[in-house]
Amino acid sequence: MKELTPLQNGIMVSGGVLVIVGAALYMVAPLPAFVLFAVGALAFSSMQLLQSYEGRNFTIRRLRRQQLLGAVALLVTACLMAMQTFRLGYLMRNEWVVALAVACVLEVYTAFRLPAELRKEERP
Repeated sequence: MKELTPLQNGIMVSGGVLVIVGAALYMVAPLPAFVLFAVGALAFSSMQLLQSYEGRNFTIRRLRRQQLLGAVALLVTACLMAMQTFRLGYLMRNEWVVALAVACVLEVYTAFRLPAELRKEERP
């Protein structure tokens, strides 16, 4: 798996923190929370998209696709959060919570399984 540079890793970690803070703060202050969440989701997702896997292990490729799906779900969550915050479109309730739950499940699952599979692949 392609490693991130220390700067890219810092951007990814800070994006993850902003996502958590933005989601937690949404009920108190929707507009600043949306901005924090959107910036965090963009930073986190873009760094995950920069990582790549060139190997042939089917399990790692599947986990990598799931990880990318989780990153896209974070971006969809930001869009749904914007629709609720600014009263745009027809999805103006808490649909973003469902997308966030899907993203969290995918990201947490792959966060534990992917390193384990990569360690298995490195062993002879």
